[in-house]
Amino acid sequence: MNLVKKISEEIHKISQHPWVIMEICGGQTHSIMKYNIEEFLPEGIRLVHGPGCPVCVTPLELIDKAIHLASRDDVIFTSFGDMLRVPGSESDLLRVKAEGGDVRMVYSPLDAVRIAEENPEKKIVFFAVGFETTAPANAFSVLEAKRRNLKNYSLLSSHVLVPPAIRAILSSPDSSIQAFLAAGHVCTVMGYEEYIPITREFNVPIVITGFEPVDILQGILASIKLLEKGKVQVDNQYSRVVTLKGNQAAQGALKEVFKVIDRKWRGIGNIPQSGFALTDNYSEFDAEKIFRLESIEKMESPLCIAGEVLQGMKEPPECPAFGKECSPENPLGAPMVSSEGACAAYFHYKKRVTKMN
Repeated sequence: MNLVKKISEEIHKISQHPWVIMEICGGQTHSIMKYNIEEFLPEGIRLVHGPGCPVCVTPLELIDKAIHLASRDDVIFTSFGDMLRVPGSESDLLRVKAEGGDVRMVYSPLDAVRIAEENPEKKIVFFAVGFETTAPANAFSVLEAKRRNLKNYSLLSSHVLVPPAIRAILSSPDSSIQAFLAAGHVCTVMGYEEYIPITREFNVPIVITGFEPVDILQGILASIKLLEKGKVQVDNQYSRVVTLKGNQAAQGALKEVFKVIDRKWRGIGNIPQSGFALTDNYSEFDAEKIFRLESIEKMESPLCIAGEVLQGMKEPPECPAFGKECSPENPLGAPMVSSEGACAAYFHYKKRVTKMN
C-alpha cells in the first residue's frame, strides 16, 4: 500500500494537464474497478475502457453458430467457462447444456484434444476465442491433433488481434484517447514492435503494463510522464516478462496454423486484418468448413450500447438498460456476463465502492 501511495503522489505531482488514457484489456478494467484505482488519480486524469475483452467482441452470429453445433447429437462442444453465458440471438450455451446438449467446460484446448481421442465416435469442437494470448495454445492443439491423426477434432475460431483494434479506435473522428495502456500478456507472446508505427502514425504513446494495482498505476504514471513531456513512444513497463520480439516459438506456431483475416467485432463492426483463421493447410480442423456453417446476420438488442462501451465512448451506467433489463443473470450483451467485461466490472465493483464510501 505504501508503494501505491508513493506512485499516486508522483502522479499528482507531475500532472499539469487533463489526460484521457484507455486501458485496452478487460482484465485491467476489472482491476481498476476492483481496487478503485481512480481514487488514487487526480481529477483531470480520465480512464476509459477499451475492447480488450475477447468474449465481449465475439460476434453474435458466431455465438449462434456455436449454439447450433452444441445442439447436434453427434457433437461434443468444448469451451472455456466464460463463453457459456454469453447471449446469442435467442439462447446461450449453458441453456443448450441444460436442454441436453453435450457442452463441456475445459481449462485447455488440449483437454478438448484428449476428449476427441477418448470419443472417436463423436465430433469434438473447441470454441477458440481470445486475443494473441490464448491463440498459441489453440494452435498447438491443432498441431497435436494432427500429430495424433485425429479426424474428429476442430476449432470454431474467433481470435482477434489487439494492434488493429487500437488503430481502428484512433482512426475514429470521435476518438479522444491520448494514451494507451497495452496488455502485458498479449505483448509477452507477440512483443511490441507492432505498436511502434501506431504511436508514430497517431502521435499517441503506448505503455505496456500488467494487471496488479501497482502495475497499472506505474503504467498510468509512465503514460502521464510521456504526455506531459510531449513524447511519443512505446514504453515497456512490464519488462519482467515482455521483450521487444516476444515469444518466437509461440509466434512460429501461430504462423504455421493461422492466417490473418478481416474480422467482425461484436458491437463494433468489421476491422481489417484483425483476426486469425485456420490456414488452408489446416482447413480439416476448421469447424465452419467441416459443418458448412452458412454466413448469417443477426441484429443486437436495440437497448444494448455495448459497442459504444467497448470503444470507450460511453461508460456502462450510461446505458438505459444497465442493471435493469440487463444484469449478469439476464445479460443483453456479452460485457455484462464476461469475467473481463466492463459492464460486469461496473455492476459488481461500483456497487461495492459506493457502499464503502
